[in-house]
Amino acid sequence: MKPEQGTGHRKRRITALLLVALFVYLLDLGSKLLVVAKLEHHEPIQVVGTLLQFTVIRNRGAAFSMGEALTIFLTLIAVAVIVVIARIARKLYSLPWAIALGLLLGGAFGNLTDRLFRSPGVFEGAVVDFIAPAHFAVFNLADSGIVCGGILIVILSFRGLDPDGTLHKD
Repeated sequence: MKPEQGTGHRKRRITALLLVALFVYLLDLGSKLLVVAKLEHHEPIQVVGTLLQFTVIRNRGAAFSMGEALTIFLTLIAVAVIVVIARIARKLYSLPWAIALGLLLGGAFGNLTDRLFRSPGVFEGAVVDFIAPAHFAVFNLADSGIVCGGILIVILSFRGLDPDGTLHKD
């Protein structure tokens, strides 16, 4: 089953993707600027007792600080994700896919900005993480966008919905 696939329909979906990405990116960037200015080198702020705290760490690696020596490689992965999303967007007719890809794109740009512009230097910058749930990795809003986008993509795939709006019935 294919939806009407006019140019205007596709442009609206691409606009939705870009708006979601911009929202995630600006939220991530703003939160990082705020926590670096107000929290770095200070005691953690307890949001929900010791269950949730805000504390600033600089993460040169991936999730759970793994791969700290691979910062350049992780930067290239983020660039590759952005390129793949741009290619998928050319055939985008599904609003749920636009939202999922926008979450991924905004998150990828958020962490890529850190890797490009934060110390110790270009392609080696450490990502600012600050959301610290008890007994879990410290993360940021870009990471949240990436994870939520990934979960949504898995759900859409299991439901048989493709980015072009095609619905597969198995």
